[in-house]
Amino acid sequence: MTSPLSLHSRINLFAADIKLGHSVFAMPWAVLACFLAADSVTPGARPAVGQVLLIVACMFFARTVAMAANRLLDARLDALNPRTRGRAVPSGRLSTTFVAAAGALCAAGFVVACAGFGVFFGNWVPLIAAVPVLAFVAAYPLMKRFTRLCHYYLGAALALAPVCAWAAVAGNVTIEPLLVLSMRVAGSAVPLLMAATVLLWTAGFDILYACQDVASDRETGVFSVPAAVGVARALLIARATHAACAVALVGIGLASPALGTIYFLGVGLAVALLVAEHAIVRADDLSKLNVAFFTLNGIMSVAVGTFGVIDVLVR
Repeated sequence: MTSPLSLHSRINLFAADIKLGHSVFAMPWAVLACFLAADSVTPGARPAVGQVLLIVACMFFARTVAMAANRLLDARLDALNPRTRGRAVPSGRLSTTFVAAAGALCAAGFVVACAGFGVFFGNWVPLIAAVPVLAFVAAYPLMKRFTRLCHYYLGAALALAPVCAWAAVAGNVTIEPLLVLSMRVAGSAVPLLMAATVLLWTAGFDILYACQDVASDRETGVFSVPAAVGVARALLIARATHAACAVALVGIGLASPALGTIYFLGVGLAVALLVAEHAIVRADDLSKLNVAFFTLNGIMSVAVGTFGVIDVLVR
């Protein structure tokens, strides 16, 4: 009989199961939005260290809540999928009670971190939005039960990162009319362009990732783009989605007065990584999918965030 895991071992297993290191995917976008928001309020201003730390904490807690919900809501489907049946919950290594408790603790941590913006910086917008944001990001697993657009819903969940970070620093997110004919974009459109970028970027790589589960998704009735149209067509849809993402990346730089040459160097690198991602994933060869999904996308988000923050700091 196997002895029960210690609390420390269960925490480590939970962290590994939800791939805690992949928090890097959305984190750089939130940090960049933090710096751009401060500059939008007062040109040349920088966010307070406390604001940056609270945003990092919010990102950590929100993603953990979302992943805990994913593991709980998808436990039955994970058990039916050869690729995922070894995950901690379907394999029985972690109980649903432990995962639910971890998610609840992180939900409480998220609310407390959101309240920190009000207590220390007089901005109560994050606290007001805290519960709706958690509900939105935790609902993703339900989408695959009834819509092929689940990939874009996941993108929208991650897209909340720059929007919420902007609101946490600037206090609001306003939408001014876009002057389309003169090709000018109002400054307040920057967080929305960032959201569009993250949505399209995430949806594109999630479609790629779903290509490896076509057989299982069709057998279990899970909705996904690859299951609906096949791997070859799904790859084309992912490419089109990432092409739109590249356009949005450029739009961010054009819309923000705080961004310039250094940011666009980051954009160039990001686009090159997207091209490489699609070059190594083919309909007849998905062996490099993990490299495309985890490595290249992680580098891309860090590159854009880092180059963008540096650009803000040196201008």
